[in-house]
Amino acid sequence: MGDLVKKIIWINGNYKEDNRIFDSKIQAKEWADSLLPEFGPYLISQVNVGYETPDEDVINYLEYFLPKWATYNNAKISIHREKTIRDGQDLYIICTQQI
Repeated sequence: MGDLVKKIIWINGNYKEDNRIFDSKIQAKEWADSLLPEFGPYLISQVNVGYETPDEDVINYLEYFLPKWATYNNAKISIHREKTIRDGQDLYIICTQQI
């Protein structure tokens, strides 16, 4: 992601669920879907936005939802994702890039 990371608004950190690994895929999907109000204004404003979580399922669902949300908002984006390790914990990262 390199230089892209410097140009991203990170929306995680506002909720305790940001650092949660959900008990089921349904919970992860519901959480990811609930993030539309957080992502939406940035997609409309054509600002790159990202999210980080220890739950890979949340990232998988965001990878599914983000292109749909972008289409609803007439935004053109590409999706970048990666896995990193911080303090011995796997973290999954997803971000948009306006195209």
